[in-house]
Amino acid sequence: MSDQIAAIILGAGKGTRMKSDLPKVMMPLAGKPMIRHPIDTLEQMGVKKIVVVTAPDGEMVRREVAPHLSCIQEKQLGTGHAVLSAKEQMKGFDGAVLVIFGDNPIITKETYQMAADKVKEGYAVVVLGFRPADAARYGRLVMENGELKKIVEFKDASDEEKAINLCNSGCMCFDGKTMFELLEAIGNENAAGEYYLTDAVAVARQKGLKCTVVECSPEEVAGANTREELALLESFLNKRNNDIFETSLVRADFVAVYAGISAGFCVGSAVAAL
Repeated sequence: MSDQIAAIILGAGKGTRMKSDLPKVMMPLAGKPMIRHPIDTLEQMGVKKIVVVTAPDGEMVRREVAPHLSCIQEKQLGTGHAVLSAKEQMKGFDGAVLVIFGDNPIITKETYQMAADKVKEGYAVVVLGFRPADAARYGRLVMENGELKKIVEFKDASDEEKAINLCNSGCMCFDGKTMFELLEAIGNENAAGEYYLTDAVAVARQKGLKCTVVECSPEEVAGANTREELALLESFLNKRNNDIFETSLVRADFVAVYAGISAGFCVGSAVAAL
């Protein structure tokens, strides 16, 4: 049920690498701000509780996403800290909570639903994974008996782990009942002194909770940090829309042919009855 799904969208990033004064999620994509794409997809699913995390100077983003809720990440202390900024807005919600990035804007509603369904099956943390042609330096998702054992960053991976081609997109889905308990247990003992959302998997497993992965295409979880990547996203969207249009035409042709056959059959039957 869509009323048992909520979403937190991280949208506090600046447009520095876009060489723009606009917040990154306000960059135009296919005729509308990038942030509108995930919101529109969630609305199509019937998701009503959507919270967008913004920077202190993100008034433009807050206006764009209204009437949906927004909150402010006062200091950028990592993705885990960003999600914690939405704790008050999520108070009392115990369904599936999608945590997505405003600059990963073309994930489909089918993928979101699959992730939420895994939470309903009893998983505390669900990670969106993908298998790129070149796994390069992406974090690896280490599976064991159908469950996500750990997320390992490329620089920390063994040779065996580097051979894994199932990669971490960064997007996740949590059980709302345990989500903030997990996030508040994440530490910042790392070189950047930040709170990483991906550490929620290790925390969950330490608490005996189950984690898993939902796979999607690399195109779905493609992000946009530069204008070149934004153009690539637009090409993915155009291809998807063309594929949908062509499928609709095929279906329409089938219906027309079927209707013609049915009409012919009915006429033939009527003539035979005379």
